[in-house]
Amino acid sequence: MRLSEQTVRTYTELLAGSGPTPGGGSAAGLAGALAAASAAMVGSFTVGKPKFAEVEAEVTELLASLQALRERLLDLTDADAEAYAQVGAAYGMAKGTDEEKAARRAAIQEALKAAAQVPLGVVVAAGEVAVLLPAMTEKGNPNLLSDVGVAAILAQAACAAGRLNVEVNLAGVKDEAYVAQAREQMADAEGKIAVAREVAAAVLAKITAG
Repeated sequence: MRLSEQTVRTYTELLAGSGPTPGGGSAAGLAGALAAASAAMVGSFTVGKPKFAEVEAEVTELLASLQALRERLLDLTDADAEAYAQVGAAYGMAKGTDEEKAARRAAIQEALKAAAQVPLGVVVAAGEVAVLLPAMTEKGNPNLLSDVGVAAILAQAACAAGRLNVEVNLAGVKDEAYVAQAREQMADAEGKIAVAREVAAAVLAKITAG
C-alpha cells in the first residue's frame, strides 16, 4: 500500500520507526500536500456560497489548482521511498572487479540524481502553492483566514525540508551541471516561497489586530 494511503497514525509510526522509509523527503512532500489542502479548504467554503458569487469563478480555478498540487505532492510523498530504495540498491552492488566498481559508481550517481529529483519536486510544488495564497486570502471566505495562514506556514516548511533533502543527495553527485540546474530551480521556488512568508505574517497581523 502507498504511504499516502496509510492512516495518519500508521504513517507517523513508520516515520518514527527504524525502517528506511518513509524519511525526511516523504515528510516534506506530506507537509506540502497539507499546505495545498489547507488552502483548498478555504476555497471549498467559498464556492457555492451566494455571498461570494462575484469571486466564484476565480476561486474555483484556485481550488482546482490546489487540488492538483495536493495530488502531486502526495505522489511525491510516495515516490521518495522508491527513490531511497534505488540508492540503497546501487550502494549494494558488487565491487569486486574494476568493471563492477565502475558500474556501481555509475549506478550510484544515477540513483542520487533520482533521489534528489523527488524533494526537488516538493520544493517546486511548494512554491506553486505559495503563489496561489494571496488570491485565496483576498477572495476566499474570510472566516477561514487562519487556514490560509496555516497553508503558508506548511508551504514554507515543505520547501525548507525539501531543499535539505535535495542537498543531502546533491552532496554525492559529481555532475556539476546537474547540481547547478537543481539549485537554480530551488532558488526560483524559494523566491515564490517569500510570498508565503508575507501571507503568514499578514494573516497573523490581521487576526491579532482584532
